[in-house]
Amino acid sequence: MKIFIDSADIDEIKEAYKGGIIDGITTNPSLIKKAVDRRPGLNMKEYIEQILLIANGTPVSLEVIGNAYEDIVKEGKILFNMFNPIAGNVIVKVPVNPAITDVPSYDGIAAIKYLTKTGIPINATLVFTPEQALLAAKAGAVFVSPFAGRIDDFIREENKLAYDKTDYYPSDGWDSSNLKLDDNGVVSGIDLVSQCVEIFREHELPSEVLAASLRNPRQVREAALVGADIATLPFSVIKSLLYHFKTKEGMQNFIKDIVPEYTALFKGKVLEI
Repeated sequence: MKIFIDSADIDEIKEAYKGGIIDGITTNPSLIKKAVDRRPGLNMKEYIEQILLIANGTPVSLEVIGNAYEDIVKEGKILFNMFNPIAGNVIVKVPVNPAITDVPSYDGIAAIKYLTKTGIPINATLVFTPEQALLAAKAGAVFVSPFAGRIDDFIREENKLAYDKTDYYPSDGWDSSNLKLDDNGVVSGIDLVSQCVEIFREHELPSEVLAASLRNPRQVREAALVGADIATLPFSVIKSLLYHFKTKEGMQNFIKDIVPEYTALFKGKVLEI
């Protein structure tokens, strides 16, 4: 499973890429806002160009802001034409259903189809059902992003369960009075990811399932186990994948047990490797 960093903070991105295991970046308007708030007077164009160069060779998702077909298509072309020449790694992020009312809009799917035909790769975002994922894949999106953590939040909120966003939610759902809580047959965020993977594999759709809104290491593990192609993670979650108490304890013991004779080996002339 590929790991993307979900961030627009250039300092986080630089540090994450130093580890050599990051396969891409996802951004959105909320993450861009955080970057701007931390850096008054930010030159947005130059800032994004720096991010693209850091990620050279790996994809970077940049999201449109419009919610009508014409605006999405126009903005998708602007983002791609403005930034893809920098490092050839821009993916345009488009909401699968950009409606802000209860009436669904076809504009996102239609824009995905059109932009894909023009050669612009698309990440279909804000996916909360397997059927949304299916339509996005049929429209040609290279990445389809089911939001696992937010589905967990929604199920808990609908059933008045107290929670913190970083809390683990069972991948096989939550039983309440012998009744499994669900969102129209989706029992958890990981179940949503799993159903998307199953549909894509069953119908040989080439789109990759990008598990988004993952909040803790166990959720990341479960996304990998159900076959997600990609997981996009905040930097804090990426770092938390490395933690285990026994690892820390082992390091403390190793350091305590180092003898002077062993230390002396590292103080002589460094041999070329």
